[in-house]
Amino acid sequence: MPGIGELAEGPLHAAVKQWLSRPGDAVEVPVGRWVVDLVRADGELVEIQTGGFGPLGPKLDGLLDEHRMRIVHPVPAVRRIVRVDADGVVLSERRSPKKAGVLEVFDKLVAFPSLIGHPHLVVEVLLCREDHVRAPAPTRSRSGRRTRDPGVRHLAEVVGRHELRQPADALGLLGAALPTEPFSTAELGALIGAPTVLAQRVAYCLRLMELIEPAGRRGPTPLHRVV
Repeated sequence: MPGIGELAEGPLHAAVKQWLSRPGDAVEVPVGRWVVDLVRADGELVEIQTGGFGPLGPKLDGLLDEHRMRIVHPVPAVRRIVRVDADGVVLSERRSPKKAGVLEVFDKLVAFPSLIGHPHLVVEVLLCREDHVRAPAPTRSRSGRRTRDPGVRHLAEVVGRHELRQPADALGLLGAALPTEPFSTAELGALIGAPTVLAQRVAYCLRLMELIEPAGRRGPTPLHRVV
């Protein structure tokens, strides 16, 4: 029979949990009022989060001060779109043009960037090859408008991993050194190869981690500088 919490997990979550599991680990373990995905033999609590980090807030508030915790977040560095019929027969396969990378974690870190550096917390990003299994054709609403079909994520392979233990580790994810002169969010995005919205979230996280600070304006544009 499935363990506590396993009935609701998706295939990606289940596959990452299996990939992470080591001899001596326990899965779906009640700890206080919560159920933890993995408990290591050395006592570390491991939570796999395939979506946003916001729902983890209460669990972190309740457990982090007394337990070492690791949040593992898979990112689809390479994704393949697989369309199947109602019987699961593959109709088509293609590689998605969308590219994600380790910077995607900042989109989730906006939930609690100031916790990076807590002595009991590690955030680990897994770069993955994924299959996104979808219906035979894009779905449409009653009005005829095409609706988004994200599909069901399946793990094909883990191709890389990065850890965040201290705020300085966040700078290592950027792939480039921050300018010595004040810079805008648009300039940050151009430097690290991120779209505007993601660059804004990167800047927000770096500011809450006290790595950058406000540096006035250039006309109407807010600027930042390295602390």
